[in-house]
Amino acid sequence: MKYSFIQLNNLPAEILLIILKNLHNVEVLDSLIGVNKRLNTIAYDSIFTNHLTLYFMDKRISSLPDPMLDRFCLQILPEIHHKIKWLNLESTSMERILLAINYPNLHGLGLYGIDVEKAISLFNDDIVFTRLNKRQISSLVIDISKDEKHISILKKDVNKIIFIQIFTMFNNLQYSTFGPSSMWHQQFSFDMPSPSVISSNLLELRIRVTYFTDLFYLLDGRFNQLHTFHVNIMSIERTSSTIHTGEKLPNLRCFSLYSDTDIYRYDELIVPLLHRMLNLEKLDLQLVVYRNKGFINGNDFKEDIINHMPRLNKFTFNIRLFNRCPDQINIPSNENIQYTFKDFKDNQIISCVDYFQEKQYSYCHIYSYPYRMNYYDNISNNFPGGLFKNVHTVSLFDERPFEYEFFLQIAQSFPFMKKLNVNNKKPQKNKLYRKSKNDNQNLSIIKYPHLTRLSLVQAHDDYVEQFLLHTEVFLPNTVHLIVLYEVMKKITENFTRHATRINCAKLASLDLIDRYKCIKPVKDYFPQINER
Repeated sequence: MKYSFIQLNNLPAEILLIILKNLHNVEVLDSLIGVNKRLNTIAYDSIFTNHLTLYFMDKRISSLPDPMLDRFCLQILPEIHHKIKWLNLESTSMERILLAINYPNLHGLGLYGIDVEKAISLFNDDIVFTRLNKRQISSLVIDISKDEKHISILKKDVNKIIFIQIFTMFNNLQYSTFGPSSMWHQQFSFDMPSPSVISSNLLELRIRVTYFTDLFYLLDGRFNQLHTFHVNIMSIERTSSTIHTGEKLPNLRCFSLYSDTDIYRYDELIVPLLHRMLNLEKLDLQLVVYRNKGFINGNDFKEDIINHMPRLNKFTFNIRLFNRCPDQINIPSNENIQYTFKDFKDNQIISCVDYFQEKQYSYCHIYSYPYRMNYYDNISNNFPGGLFKNVHTVSLFDERPFEYEFFLQIAQSFPFMKKLNVNNKKPQKNKLYRKSKNDNQNLSIIKYPHLTRLSLVQAHDDYVEQFLLHTEVFLPNTVHLIVLYEVMKKITENFTRHATRINCAKLASLDLIDRYKCIKPVKDYFPQINER
């Protein structure tokens, strides 16, 4: 690789910088340093030395190869250590790198892929951080993504201990992120008695907690200068209404609340919490609400939230609301819901209203567009459409049949969809008409080019057949299919049907679900699938 850089030596520095910016900084430093004086000067530029990530990231984090790690610890880091302001490190090499040299100007540290046991030892004994000025560290990202010895199960307060140790060791933290892993052992919980962590320096906190009570612990005044707070809650329990009493939070300017768990007391818990944030400027809510007093609409947002926050200038949300009801008489229409958002000039608001008679509940999904989540659940025939490039996981549900045009729209709206779950027990009505048109080659083939997982366990036979017919659906050779054995056997005519053979031959893996056991797939009908 060094010879390639020598050939680029005659290029102007500006052009070289444009080229090198497309590479990882670690590759630039490893390749350029020591080649010649000019390339050394370019490599020493702050673009490549200020913010340094000393691992590789493809689908997962991987450490530097041993020869490259040796070169960094013995040669490169001693030459540039005074330039480094931020280090991102992975678990297996972080100790060696941190102990290799002093880092006099380091203020930010990211520690990724750490095991729970290692996190305890790291922050209990500061030997690893002896070459850092710990009071100078103002930003910390920690990702506890493994728990190989199941310590979190054996010792429930382990994350609380880690939390205390971090703020004791780095007592000048201003920006702290606990994540971004979504693993369950990354959750923090602060049951009574509460740990005595206090910081008047912390300005921004991103964290995943177990219970709603943990949120109140973090907002009880111990971080009194906090201005940005992003929290993901695993369980919003039905707690006493007295829990939400608390002081106002005048310094808080930005608040994000995410929770995929069911919230049964939105009006008693969420709304009073927001009333404490009188100077909020940015608010983001991603919630699943069960509420018997009707849907949440634009008027509710104005009365319960916006009117209490005079400085609010950005409000984004994604609210999925379920309401148990025996009939459809008093359910507002989608047009009624949409009309209540007519004064929300800065955002495009999308709403979708459904009533499911068999299950006897109504459903309303409201969100600000563009949609920012990587999943979209409970899509029915009332789906309003749109383009969702960030969404990778989709689930479909309805008590009315999904026809060909619906699946075509799903493919167009979610061009990068990887996971799809279909839950619909109703047979298709236009199946024979579609077959007639298909014989005349008038139907476009529905394409899911990025699909990796397809679950049809809760789907009627018609949808299984549609996905297996290559004349109707194009499947890539990366799909893991989950389907009932008896349905699959029927659709493929006991694994002999020619029309379904092409898509079946493409399947990367297959779970054939029987009532009592998993069935091994027939080898010659699924040639790509290895026996497990």
